[in-house]
Amino acid sequence: MNLRTFTILFVLLLSLGVGAQPPGTAYPKREFRAAWIQTVNGQFKGMPAEKLKQTLIEQLNSLQKAGINAIIFQVRPEADALYASQLEPWSRFLTGVQGQAPSPYWDPMQFMIDECHKRGMEFHAWINPYRTKTNLNSDLATNHVYNIHPEWFVTYGNQLYFDPALPESRKHICMVITDIVSRYDVDAIHMDDYFYPYPIAGKDFPDDASFARYGGGFTNKADWRRSNVNVLIKKIHETIRELKPWVKFGISPFGIYRNEKTDPLGSKTNGLQNYDDLYADVLLWARQGWIDYNIPQIYWEIGHPRADYETLVKWWAKNTENRPLFIGQSVMNTVQHADPNNPSVNQLPRKMALQRAYQTIGGSCQWPASAVVENAGKYRDALVQEYHKYPALVPVFDFMDNEAPGKVRKVKKVWTADGYMLFWTAPKAKDEMDKAVQYVVYRFDNKEKVNIDDPSHIVAITRNNFYKLPYENGKTKYRYVVTALDRLHNESKSVDKKVKL
Repeated sequence: MNLRTFTILFVLLLSLGVGAQPPGTAYPKREFRAAWIQTVNGQFKGMPAEKLKQTLIEQLNSLQKAGINAIIFQVRPEADALYASQLEPWSRFLTGVQGQAPSPYWDPMQFMIDECHKRGMEFHAWINPYRTKTNLNSDLATNHVYNIHPEWFVTYGNQLYFDPALPESRKHICMVITDIVSRYDVDAIHMDDYFYPYPIAGKDFPDDASFARYGGGFTNKADWRRSNVNVLIKKIHETIRELKPWVKFGISPFGIYRNEKTDPLGSKTNGLQNYDDLYADVLLWARQGWIDYNIPQIYWEIGHPRADYETLVKWWAKNTENRPLFIGQSVMNTVQHADPNNPSVNQLPRKMALQRAYQTIGGSCQWPASAVVENAGKYRDALVQEYHKYPALVPVFDFMDNEAPGKVRKVKKVWTADGYMLFWTAPKAKDEMDKAVQYVVYRFDNKEKVNIDDPSHIVAITRNNFYKLPYENGKTKYRYVVTALDRLHNESKSVDKKVKL
């Protein structure tokens, strides 16, 4: 996901409406609004625990106010861990030294899960499957799996990788995922664009010996490499489903699947290809149901000569293979480039209009989260004031679960020492999939028609079973409506209560 640092050339002017929306609404009630927080860039390395916690809290507060409802946080950048693991060492991107536990002791992933859920955000644990060293000069901890099984690894360029061909590599990666999913309340496991490594000119990936050993039945090494990755993706999906059927598995691939000159069904682009260069057959994974969502990194600008943003958004929108599609957005690239049709503004208005013009696109993810927090090119201002003006629920993944929880019970208004409160009781549940984990609170004027499809009436999305009412003088009547959400954001029928504020 590396992007060169761009110079911000244009400031944002808000304009343009959104694209196609449900009748009667200007803003979508359901939209995936995520942001990636990376650790491999070293932004947190060696930071004292309390300062890092405060930094993360400040980022989450800023992102929450900007309407972000999912955080994709990098917890395994180099076959290491930003969490307590018995399988892999503590990451150097946390403490500065691989294998060195944080002092005072804390668990960044557990901390982020708690803080995200407190804010009504999903937490997606982002892992890199194969990469072991981003630089050969970095030291590995004595308990790193490389020092136990060096035969599982290969060197390519200045980096070290698990050999994707080996069953042992796949088994270890699945063990790591089993450990994360079984011990932590994650909402998803996420991988980005690093499968077989990005090709180095003039150097083939060194897997001749593995091909000789495991390549039986394949005459084409490229097909064999794709098969190796396919097997891993399928195994990961099966592993997650067996452990917790509500936990999603998502991929954020490089933005080009194939170029039209390679495959007539490809996009009208001319760049590196997932299928041919990274051996990542993303469409197959979606078609087979091995992934639960897809966020292609469409980091280019509208009008890019080899990888036009608009061309790629349209191509992916037509090639979802019946799996949720979200768009990976580059904040810096968006604010750096002017709209070709309106040079006085940057490309955010047109990109958002494009994203929302297709029913098959259910939202987007911002890269990097820090650029949103820093309000680069007034990007965050635009989200707050226009594009994320009202809250949005995460889209329902109905192929995983389409049954809503029961209605909330015993809704009542109570004066307490903390003020005037609305309380309710959770609905009864048969199992974990049926359990209410969040609640949506809506407010309507006394005689206003109740329409919970309009997100402008959402006043809270909370894990609490109470909401503090904004009491003024007790003379104005309102109707509050409460619904329950299960782990996959299915929404219950509503229950309302009239109050005087």
